[in-house]
Amino acid sequence: MDTVVSAKHFLEDQIPVKFHHHIPTSLKSAYKAANLLIQEEPILQVASAIDNGGRIISWAVDAAFEKLIKSGQWPFDYRWVPFDKPTGRYLEIRLNHSVMSVSQIHDPRQQPRNVRFRENKRLNNQPFFDMDDFEEENSVNGLPHFLLVHGHQELNFAHLAVPNARHSMGYIYKTANLMQLPHELPNELPPVEDTDFDATMTLKEEIERWRKENDDR
Repeated sequence: MDTVVSAKHFLEDQIPVKFHHHIPTSLKSAYKAANLLIQEEPILQVASAIDNGGRIISWAVDAAFEKLIKSGQWPFDYRWVPFDKPTGRYLEIRLNHSVMSVSQIHDPRQQPRNVRFRENKRLNNQPFFDMDDFEEENSVNGLPHFLLVHGHQELNFAHLAVPNARHSMGYIYKTANLMQLPHELPNELPPVEDTDFDATMTLKEEIERWRKENDDR
């Protein structure tokens, strides 16, 4: 694919801004539920459980976003995907022409730890978003992959992000802190440049072709 796609514009095409306000609401609800469960359950108050409290938060966040989709508030689909090693499953949110996973991180400037399934997913971004190191990799090899990252233990940030194919490089694009969104979003958004729209449509066509060839539906 010869056309360079704006990572920001494609992310907003896949997850329109009008749906962003659901993210801090769902995260706050999940963290509250997790903390309440921990406080009320003695088994979760032993030292070993406290050290792994992030797992409770992670499960609560998964439940919150599964509910968000099942209720119809988010017009997307989801599935539970096995990790590369059979140690469980993770929530994959299925957008129109991409996928997204959710991760807790300590530092919003860095990607989640470099595990195999995330490595495979982020490499799917390399043909699309103006990455010089991968300028020859110009064909669709899989669905573009986004991340929803949020603060570890303390819910002080949340971002939608496009991970760089090189883990150490962080992100190609990342939204502002979604935990600081206003309660009401503006009705009018800046117009989309024709070149951004055309590039996004071309990418969607390439992805649809890849889906048909690889029976990914």
